[in-house]
Amino acid sequence: MKLTALQLLLWHSALWLVQEATPLRPTSSPSQSFLLKCLEQMRKVQADGTVLQERLCATHKLCHPEELVLLGHALGIPQPPLSSCSSQALQLTGCLHQLHSGLVLYQGLLQALAGITPELAPTLDMLQLDISDFAFNIWQQMEELGLAQAVPPSQGTTPTFTSAFQRRAGGVLVASSLQSFLELAYRALRCFAKP
Repeated sequence: MKLTALQLLLWHSALWLVQEATPLRPTSSPSQSFLLKCLEQMRKVQADGTVLQERLCATHKLCHPEELVLLGHALGIPQPPLSSCSSQALQLTGCLHQLHSGLVLYQGLLQALAGITPELAPTLDMLQLDISDFAFNIWQQMEELGLAQAVPPSQGTTPTFTSAFQRRAGGVLVASSLQSFLELAYRALRCFAKP
């Protein structure tokens, strides 16, 4: 009887040690549901941005963002950094912060485009809403992982468009820049999704 009790105690101790030694999923890793939701939101934002570009091209013949780059510099349209999301320097904390900050920047840029044309207002509103949802989702994940700052970043300075042409050209440049931003973000999120 004593031998059985001793074996049971040793077995229980060994089981407890194995459970303590079993690595848990790191707390700094995003959940699969978060990543899937982000990828879905990203597709929506990309589709909205594409619609904006296509409508600006069809209506105002502004089809080539590369032709407007100098105007973009003159208008002061900022480009959000994604250096922490590159494959060479992929870091979860830095990447999520840069993704969130970039989306907040695009929210401000899209607000600066308000009044671009009455026909594009619904498209612009939908794009702003989808970007806002995407930014909120990233912020929630940062809070869950303990990576969020006490106060979310502000939109920062946004350009002032003084003419209808500048606003339309700015729309093309912002939509094009947003597409590039989302392509890099997509690659980074896919890397985080790999086991």
